[in-house]
Order: sequence, then structure tokens, then C-alpha cells
Amino acid sequence: MQAVVCNTLTGLDGLALEQRPDPGAPGPGEVRIRIAAAGLNYADLLVTQGKYQVKHAPPFVPGFEAAGTIEAVGPQATQFKIGDRVIAIPEAGAFAEAAIVPADRVYPAPAGLDAAQAAGFPIAYGTSYVALVEQAKLQPGETLLVHGAAGGVGLTAVEIGKALGARVIATAGGPDKCAIATAHGADHVIDYKAEDIRERVKALVGGVDVIYDPVGGAVFEASLKVVNWNARILVIGFAGGPVPQIPANILLVKNVAAMGFYFGSWRQHRPEVVARAFSSLDAMVRAGQLKPLVSHRLPLGDFRAALELIQSRQSTGKVVLLTGVAF
Repeated sequence: MQAVVCNTLTGLDGLALEQRPDPGAPGPGEVRIRIAAAGLNYADLLVTQGKYQVKHAPPFVPGFEAAGTIEAVGPQATQFKIGDRVIAIPEAGAFAEAAIVPADRVYPAPAGLDAAQAAGFPIAYGTSYVALVEQAKLQPGETLLVHGAAGGVGLTAVEIGKALGARVIATAGGPDKCAIATAHGADHVIDYKAEDIRERVKALVGGVDVIYDPVGGAVFEASLKVVNWNARILVIGFAGGPVPQIPANILLVKNVAAMGFYFGSWRQHRPEVVARAFSSLDAMVRAGQLKPLVSHRLPLGDFRAALELIQSRQSTGKVVLLTGVAF
């Protein structure tokens, strides 16, 4: 099989497309998936530099997100059968034509999605759903502010926020990205390249109840200035800036909660919650409330160009690698 292999922890320069043997038989509680597509994430850049929370020793196949078909089932993985269309969140190995994955990291593919849409679904939508529903407990009628709203994760928060009955304000860089956020349900958009986030939020709604921030840096600092009493700030990541230092006095005065969110730890500690989330997300897809956006579909051999799109923040929605395997 073809696979992208990380041979040294030097980022893109340490990656190569190689021919590898197909995985063997899955063990207890495992399945083997013939991968049709792999979703890309900012974390892929970190893991290839040895900077991610989960570290792998080279050589290894990166990739946290895949869609494909079950082709072998190990003992104690009876929830799946050969031929099932699935999505998966492996610890690594998605940038290949096949992988063995623990069955508790595999879920039925949402109905009606093609391979690229399905591959880009689990981490972005899973992150936003569990963060908004389980962590921040977003309520109908509340105001949600989503930063990086045209990106792979932010756009899912816009859609899910609307599906949950919130008023959604989206920030993005440039009119094209703002238009994408509007098309996916944002009630208001703010172009942070041309507008002041604090002033625009205050003019639009006065303040917000929940903030979804995968960006960090100056964007986080602006968020602290527009919170309502008892607001919740979800710290999702730092794709666009330095890690912010949170002034505790602001949290105290306005009774604000700054909440770190790492989807991987929910999968580890509360797998039943994650499984329930994917069932709810499937229902949202069936209802037409979620419309996954894949901005770039590239063949597996173009992995470098695909990762550069993530690195430069040029993409909107998801970037996906296609193996050519049927789905």
C-alpha cells in the first residue's frame, strides 16, 4: 500500500510517500479499514515536528482522521462487519491506503456524505459538538461568538451553534471567508482584517454568552472585552497567535469561565459521550443542518501541498487527501 511516512521530526521535510506492506489481521477489539480519504488538521503539522500532545517515534504514518470501509474485523469488535462504511479517529496512520484502528475509535459514516466529506467530519464536528454541548452547555437563544469561522473547525461550530438554536456571530479574515460563514448559518460576520472585533460585537449584540476560539493571540484578548456575565470561553487552540495569558481579574468580575477543550481527552475519558455525539451529528446531517465543506481534495501524493494549505491558513473548511479507494 502507499503511505505518507514521517521519517524525521522535521515537519514537512521529514515526510515521504512510500510503499509499505498492507497491515495484517486486526487484533482483539480492532478493525482493518481500507481508507478512501484522510482529513487534515493543524495537529498533523505539530505531530510531524514532535510538538503535539501525543508523540510518535519515527518512522510512523501520520493522520488522525479517515473514512473508508471495514475489510476485516478482529475478535471483540462485533459492532462492525465487513463492508461497513465508517469514519475513524486513529492515534496515527490515516495517511495511507489501509490501517488497523481500535474499534472504539471507529463510528458509522454519516448518511449521504462522500469520502472526502466523511473523512473531514469526525474531528472538526466532534470537537465542536462536544465542546458546545457538553463543555460550554450552549443554550437556545444564547449568543455564540466563533473565531476562525471559515476554517475546518470554526465552520462546524457555526453550523452546530445554529442547529442548537443560538445566535451566531462569526469572525473571519477577508470578505470571501466571511461569505462562507454566512452561507453556513452565521447571523452576523465580522471581518477582523477590516473591523474591530470588540466594537462590532458591542454594536451588534452588546455582549456574548459563549466564545469558541481556535485562534488565540489578539483574538482571545478581544474576546475578553465582549463577554456577558456568566459567559464561557472555549479555548480550542492557538492556530493564529501565541498562547494567551488570561487575566484572572476579568474572569472574577464577570463570573466568566475560561474552559480548555481537548477532544482527544474526551475520547479517552468519556467515549460513550463521543459515541452519543456522533449519533446526534448524524441526525443533524440527515436533517440538512450540517453541510460539510471540503475546500481542497488532493491525491495522497500531494500531501505536502495539502499540509502547506493548513500551515498557511489558506484553506476554508477541510483539506482532504484521497487514496483512490472506493467508498
